[in-house]
Amino acid sequence: MNSFGKVILKNFLGKSPQWYKYTIIAFLLINPIIYFFINPFLSGWVLVAEFIFTLALALKCYPLPASGLLAIEAVIIGMTSADTVYKEVSQNLPIILLLMFMVAGIHFMKDGLLVIFSKILVSVKSKVFLSLIFCILGAFLSAFLDALTVTAVIIAVAYSFYNIFHKYSSKLGRVSSTGEPDHFDDDLVEYAGVTDDSSIPEEHKKDLDQFRGFLRNLMMHGAVGTALGGATTIVGEPQNLLIGTIMKWSFADFFLYCSRISIPVLIVGLFVCLFLELTGIMGYGYKLPDKVRAVLENENKEKAKKMDAQAIARLAIQAIVGVLLIIALALHLAEVGLIGLLVIILLTAFNGITEEHQFGAAFHEALPFTSLLVVFFAIVAVIHDLHLFSPVIDLVLSIEGRNQLISLFLANGILSAISDNVFVATVYIKELQAAFEAGAFSYEWYTKLAAVVNMGTNIPSVATPNGQAAFLFLLTSSLAPVIRLSFMSMVKLALPYTIALTATGLLATMFLL
Repeated sequence: MNSFGKVILKNFLGKSPQWYKYTIIAFLLINPIIYFFINPFLSGWVLVAEFIFTLALALKCYPLPASGLLAIEAVIIGMTSADTVYKEVSQNLPIILLLMFMVAGIHFMKDGLLVIFSKILVSVKSKVFLSLIFCILGAFLSAFLDALTVTAVIIAVAYSFYNIFHKYSSKLGRVSSTGEPDHFDDDLVEYAGVTDDSSIPEEHKKDLDQFRGFLRNLMMHGAVGTALGGATTIVGEPQNLLIGTIMKWSFADFFLYCSRISIPVLIVGLFVCLFLELTGIMGYGYKLPDKVRAVLENENKEKAKKMDAQAIARLAIQAIVGVLLIIALALHLAEVGLIGLLVIILLTAFNGITEEHQFGAAFHEALPFTSLLVVFFAIVAVIHDLHLFSPVIDLVLSIEGRNQLISLFLANGILSAISDNVFVATVYIKELQAAFEAGAFSYEWYTKLAAVVNMGTNIPSVATPNGQAAFLFLLTSSLAPVIRLSFMSMVKLALPYTIALTATGLLATMFLL
């Protein structure tokens, strides 16, 4: 390879490993061959597998560049069209608005959230009880708000906690003194950032690793909680609202029809949370180190001392806006993203945030993931145009009796775990609607099938990060790399929940529905 070619390859995907670069190049070379000369249907499934590969190696390379190249090639060679991609994006505009504005709005509420969660973290000594609190909070809030919003809140809080201890430990390692000083001038000691562990003292590295595990546990309990609660109400997840609208269900109707599955699943989910923390299996059971607790407590005290009237006023404004946010979301006064924009405007106006770079920092977290999500919708467009799910759908609809309910639950779960659960729910509920209107089954059976579609797309999809938008957001957030939360670690941590919740859903479908 000549020198210019070597430079191009060096620049291609930046600091990613060489084997990763060659793998993506191989994907780009084989996809047209499979599509044109072997089988278009097979090429679609290969593309889905390749996309999952980029997600699984998100810590090696942020998935957007590699998966984006795969999506662009798919459009160019005709696996889908730009019009279909645009249609998928248009249908999911509420989610895009949510990510753009609500996540940025949460950024401006971080101080108030940190005060609340700091008190919880340092006050609740039991890790088991703390994990249950996170799971219950995630479930309760997601039942009335939105899983992505709730996930954005716990990500912001966890990142702030990690930053406090990492910053303290890193600066402590740079202090030239004998022994460990209780205090040092924070402003005079350089801090390289949360991704640089080079200055962490040896005696703090073990605590830092333990703290990472502790945060991984809490994040997964909270994220699974959003799935548990989100499945129970018509406003909990986007597909719930879609199903409820087609079925013409009210809030109460939706809860009642789905409760025979959703409530047992919720109860079992909370018991699984307790079991995992009590046994410490599958990567759970990490405790909050005493050193970290002491640093967080000291940080709270220092902030309390520095709290002046202006700072108190800012917290008061955040509290008021937080109440307005909950009311607006619970009553669904507008699209979630537009409510997020309202939050941004109110908080910045009344808290004196007027410089452009301050706004830029708020959008730093959300926009990369928003771009990745648009690429994901391009992959969904390929699934749609190549009818990748049609054989599974046709098979399920050909089955009769209670076996149809069981098959529908499993098929929805498997497809949602590798695709977009909103897309899967849309395909299935529309097929069921057409079958019902053609007189294929009674309304009573139709309601049971709709309830199964809802639970099948919501619960088994916790198995992988791409099954739930909130999980994918967590995987690609700035928090994930610093607490060492990879695709496979998320799959491992979710596995006991996946098994227990899916089994409970199946049993409820068989005997309670």
